Amino acid sequence: MTDSSHYVPAKVWTWNSASGGRFANINRPISGPTHDQELPVGRHPLQLYSLATPNGVKVTVMLEELLALGHSGAEYDAWLIKIGDGDQFGSGFVAVNPNSKIPALLDRGGPQPIRVFESGAILLYLAEKFGAFLPTEAGARAECLSWLFWQVGSAPYLGGGFGHFYAYAPTKIEYAIDRFAMETKRQLDVLDKQLANNEYVSGNQYTIADMAIWPWYGGLAKGWLYEAAEFLQVQDYKHIQRWADTLGARAAVQRGRMVNRVFGEPASQLRERHDAADFATKTEDKLTGNR
Repeated sequence: MTDSSHYVPAKVWTWNSASGGRFANINRPISGPTHDQELPVGRHPLQLYSLATPNGVKVTVMLEELLALGHSGAEYDAWLIKIGDGDQFGSGFVAVNPNSKIPALLDRGGPQPIRVFESGAILLYLAEKFGAFLPTEAGARAECLSWLFWQVGSAPYLGGGFGHFYAYAPTKIEYAIDRFAMETKRQLDVLDKQLANNEYVSGNQYTIADMAIWPWYGGLAKGWLYEAAEFLQVQDYKHIQRWADTLGARAAVQRGRMVNRVFGEPASQLRERHDAADFATKTEDKLTGNR
C-alpha cells in the first residue's frame, strides 16, 4: 500500500482489483451481474431481499411496524442476501436492483411485479401503499420527507466515509478520519438539536423518518457501529440517546432488527423470515444454516 503522504494520483485512474481492504472482493467500477442466480420467491406478495445492515433494518422495522398496526397485507418473505459472497451481483438480484445494493423489494401483489430499490424509496413506497407512518397534512408531510432525505444524503458520510476509514480501510489516514469524524459529529449535533424539542425526529409523530434514521444514528449512539462510541463521544448527545432508547424498546423494532441478521448473539438473529411465527420458532438451521 502506497504511503498516503507520498501518494500522487495518476493522470488516468486504473482499477487495481487487489485494493480496497476488507471489501475488495465486492467492489468494482462496473455494474451488472457477475453470474446467473435466480431469486427465491415465497408465498407473500412482498418479497424482500436483504441483510441486517442499517439500510436493511430500516425496511424490516417498517414491515414489522405495519404488521403490528394490523396491516395483514404487509406480511412478507425476507430472503438473506450474503453481500460478502456477492449474492447482490446475481442476475436475479440485479433485475430487482440494478445498483446491486441491499435492500431490494419486489411487490408481486398486482398484475405486474413492482420493483423498489433504495431503502428510502422502499419506506416511502410502503408508507403510501398502506397509508401509515407518513403524515398527510402538508407541513408535517414535508417535514417528515425532509428528514427522510436528510438521512439518505447524510448517512454515506457516516458509513462509507467515517465508518470505512475508521474501521475498515487497510491504511489509517488521519486526514480522512478527521474529516469524516467532524462531519459525523456535525450530523449528530443537527439531529440532537432537532430531538431536543421533538419526541420524534419530524415532530411528535413516529414516522418513516425515524425508521430511516434510527438504524444508523441510533445504532451509532448505542455503540453498535464501528466500535466508535468512545471515539465520537456519543454519550454527549442526550436527546439522541433518549430517542434511540425509545425506539429500541418497541417490539416491532426489536423484531425488525433481527430479520436477516447473521452476526451478533445467536438469540438476536433470524436468518430469514417467512412468517410471524418464525420469531418464536427459530431453529438452529435458521440461525446458522444455509438456505
